Amino acid sequence: MQRPFALAALAAAVTVVAGCGGGSSSSSPSSSASGSAPAAGAALATADHGLGPMLVDAQGRTLYLWKADAGTTSACTGACAQGWPPATVGAAPRAGTGVIAGRVGTTTRSDGSRQLTYAGHPLYRYAGDVRPGDVNGQDSNGFGAPWYVVAPDGKAITRAATSAPAPSRSGY
Repeated sequence: MQRPFALAALAAAVTVVAGCGGGSSSSSPSSSASGSAPAAGAALATADHGLGPMLVDAQGRTLYLWKADAGTTSACTGACAQGWPPATVGAAPRAGTGVIAGRVGTTTRSDGSRQLTYAGHPLYRYAGDVRPGDVNGQDSNGFGAPWYVVAPDGKAITRAATSAPAPSRSGY
């Protein structure tokens, strides 16, 4: 199911991300599109944010896969990577609670950064998720293909979130 508000939220999130960028247009391998440095050796874990167990990063932020990616190669760049920041790491990632260690990996992006992969899928965050536990990007169709949260077995959870809150606009 496509949620129309998800596309509007993505457009708003891209505008906010671009507006809060701080003036530098350079990108370094040690920073993600969201502006925060990746954790060295960040752990992947699982949490239940209303869709069953799913992958989250070390801060509890929901991780997504994009159906347009082929294997471990990320096709999400430019505006796509602003709305869907790649989950990057500075060192080898660790498998945390509920995560199958053999499925955790990385892929090198075109800018040289190391993006987390799980079961062969590059992983992303959603700029419209403003706090841990948000799943506002679930089951949306942006940049030509669907985005889904990832189950511990590495498969996409394709059902729609039942009670995803509207994106927060406070503070902007």
